[in-house]
Amino acid sequence: MKILLFGASGMVGRGVLRECLLDPGVDEVVSVGRSPVGQQHPKLRDVLHADLFRLEALENRLLGFDACFFCLGVTSAGMKEDAYRRVTFDLTLAVASFLAPLNPGMTFVYVSGMGTDSTGKGRVMWARVKGRTENALLKLPFRAAYMFRPAIIQPMHGIRSKTGWYQALYTLTGPVLPVLRRWFPKYITTTAHVGRAMLEVARRGAPARVIENDDINRLGAW
Repeated sequence: MKILLFGASGMVGRGVLRECLLDPGVDEVVSVGRSPVGQQHPKLRDVLHADLFRLEALENRLLGFDACFFCLGVTSAGMKEDAYRRVTFDLTLAVASFLAPLNPGMTFVYVSGMGTDSTGKGRVMWARVKGRTENALLKLPFRAAYMFRPAIIQPMHGIRSKTGWYQALYTLTGPVLPVLRRWFPKYITTTAHVGRAMLEVARRGAPARVIENDDINRLGAW
C-alpha cells in the first residue's frame, strides 16, 4: 500500500507512522505537514508545505495513494468555536475535498473522538464540530471513509504528547493504563492499536463507517 499521512508530528500521527513503517505490506508513506517528521526511513517521504488549505502545488505528488490517514488536530481547550472549526472542519474538508477526485480509489481515515455528536447540533462545541466534520467527510466520493473515535489513547514506544498537561497525565497514569485497558477496552486504546486498526480498514474495510474505541482495539489487535 501507498499511504498519505497528515499530522505525523503529533502523538497519534507518530504512532500511526511507526505502525505503517513496520508493516511489510506498506511500500511508501508520504507525510505532508508544515514541520518535518524528524526521522528517516527508506519508506518515508517527508513533504513540507506551509499552507495546507492550498495543496494545488503538490497535485502531482498526491496522486496514486491507497489510503490517507488524517491525524491532524488540536485540543478544543481554550478555543472559541470559530477558531476550532477552522482547524477541525475547514482544514480537514479542504484537504479531503482536494484528494477525493485525485484518488477515487482511496480510503480516507479521520481521527475524531469518543463522544462526537453525529447530529452536529448538540451543546458540546467540540463534539458538534467533529460531528459536522464526520458527516461532510462521509459524503465525499472516496472508495471508503472511516471515522475513528478513540477515547483515552496511551502513547507507546517512547511517543509523547506535544500538549504538556496531556503528557503529565500520561506520565502519572502510565503504570496503570495497560491494566485498565484490559478491563475497559471501550475507553482506553494505544497509539499502536490506532495505527494497526487504520491499516486493517485500509486493507480489508469494516462493516461500519464509524469506528469506536473498542472497535479500534479489536481491529488493531494483531
